Amino acid sequence: MAATEENPAGTHGGDGRPHRHRAIAAVAATLAAAAATLLGVGATALASPAGASQPNFGPNVYVFSPSMPLSQIQATVNAISAQQVSNQFGTQRYALLFEPGTYGSAADPLFVQVGYYTEVAGLGASPSDVVINGAVNSTNQCISGSCTALDNFWRSLSNLTVNYTPPPSTVTNPPCIDSTEFWAASQASPIRRVDVNGNLFLFDYCSSPGYSSGGFIADSQFTGGAVINGSQQQYIVRNSNIDGWSNSVWNQVFVGDVGAPDQSFGVTPGTQYTTLPTSPVTEEEPFLQVDGSSRDSVFVPALQHNSVGPTWTSGSTPGTSVPICRFFIASPSTPVPQINLALALGKDLILTPGVYDLDQPIVVSRADTIVLGLGFATLVPQRGNAALVVAPNNGVKMSGLIVDAGPVNSPVLVSVGTPGPANANDPDLIQDVFFRIGGAATTPVSATVSLLDNASDSIIDDVWAWRADHGNDVGWTDNQADTGVVVTGDNVTAYGLAVEHYQKYEVIWSGQGGTDIFFQNELPYDPPTQADWMASPSQDGYPAFLVTPNVRTFQGYGMGSYVVFIDTTATLFNAEAFESPDTPGVQFHDIFGVWIAGSGGDNSIINGVGGPVTSTDPGIVEPVDVVSYP
Repeated sequence: MAATEENPAGTHGGDGRPHRHRAIAAVAATLAAAAATLLGVGATALASPAGASQPNFGPNVYVFSPSMPLSQIQATVNAISAQQVSNQFGTQRYALLFEPGTYGSAADPLFVQVGYYTEVAGLGASPSDVVINGAVNSTNQCISGSCTALDNFWRSLSNLTVNYTPPPSTVTNPPCIDSTEFWAASQASPIRRVDVNGNLFLFDYCSSPGYSSGGFIADSQFTGGAVINGSQQQYIVRNSNIDGWSNSVWNQVFVGDVGAPDQSFGVTPGTQYTTLPTSPVTEEEPFLQVDGSSRDSVFVPALQHNSVGPTWTSGSTPGTSVPICRFFIASPSTPVPQINLALALGKDLILTPGVYDLDQPIVVSRADTIVLGLGFATLVPQRGNAALVVAPNNGVKMSGLIVDAGPVNSPVLVSVGTPGPANANDPDLIQDVFFRIGGAATTPVSATVSLLDNASDSIIDDVWAWRADHGNDVGWTDNQADTGVVVTGDNVTAYGLAVEHYQKYEVIWSGQGGTDIFFQNELPYDPPTQADWMASPSQDGYPAFLVTPNVRTFQGYGMGSYVVFIDTTATLFNAEAFESPDTPGVQFHDIFGVWIAGSGGDNSIINGVGGPVTSTDPGIVEPVDVVSYP
């Protein structure tokens, strides 16, 4: 969700509107200069020296080992953090990778502050192989005296153990951010495959007001403390062990978790929990690892059905290890034809950190190809082309990418699969792939559809498609996009789907037998008039989630849409937040609408049922729920 999200208590800024936090590049100028000096002086010395058998991931991948002086590791991560903490639309990208071992101690803990476009990951076979005594934190940003995490996007934490360790008693007046493990973030900030010993705060209480909104956790364990949700308006936790969960705001979804709160959506205010006992079909994200002989590989976890809990807590994660020699390692300067030739000849692909300007699409033509982005590698089509085209319906695994719209309209940014049958035991995977229409660009950009998923039996696992509501060249005619996600494949399963601010339908689902578990949406802020935002001459607005009339079977769980009409002077109405065929096989569970700001709103939640949710009848403190439809 973007900078204008409503806080759960309904507090507004002095102008009566929710707090806005526009990108201010000058805020980071001094820190960036200092960081550049530090990075230039000593950073490369901290990277593990590349031997003949070790891959070259480029200058923005830092590989730390336990033998390195902790003071130098701390100085390096501090320098990167200083550069990235306010660098919302910058071009720098980083991966901070930790080889197996222990980092920090009670006398000298390691504190890692994670900013934009920064991936922090362990390189072990299990999260227990990399232990950080200290904390790995994402904390508030403060602009004009207001401190929140509402714009804390594009960062990640994975495959390690965090033993929260406070600063030693000899340290006087330690900063508040060192007082616990924080992951105060919003969309596109996944936690995967971690073990946190101690409390985990999903909001930052150190500075006010501390709002945060949106998150994704999978394949993780939390022991010796609770997960404190705090101000998080919506969250999904999948296949994890939870010692305790503090509260909900509007939409907390748990699927396949041990220790999750009981199902209670729409029952008691403050306990908006949607809880599913098992995950119907999952396959965890591939990850880099280093074995005891310093050999690099990518581990690919196995497919699971009706799963509960993490993959690694009862022994080794089932799956296969792919040697690094089978990967083509690309950088932003690598010509696309060279990448495509390597893919066609049977190589898998690693995209190292950076921004890739593409004059033609990267084409995955072979089943079971792995496409792994490091440090939020970012693809930007330049000539109206797609950024990534996946032809096979079977076994392609893509993860860790940002895809931006470019200066010439792209009909589709990422296309996955082709209409027709697929192998349900070897699905295509779309994991931690994030789309942007504007915000980072310095000229107007457009893309009609961000993600087109034609692949039957595919799995969508943490996707945020965002038509930017702030940043550069943002406006109704500047950053144009019809639809965030279109699903045509049958039996597609989605977890953690967030789609926001598109100008027509946000999601169009036309495949049979689909399942969506968690959906978060904000409608566009900026239609100039009602006439500019009409699904038909007789239907005001566009539903955020459309299940098309041909569909006979679909299941949706824990789905919400928010009204924030603040970049317009018009009074805007949306006939319904969700639209679907009225048939017994198409079912929605625990769906809702919330009015946040602006004149007008949703006249109903789904197909004329539920609501209204408007400026005159807002349902702002508690959402307007439809527990079951039909």
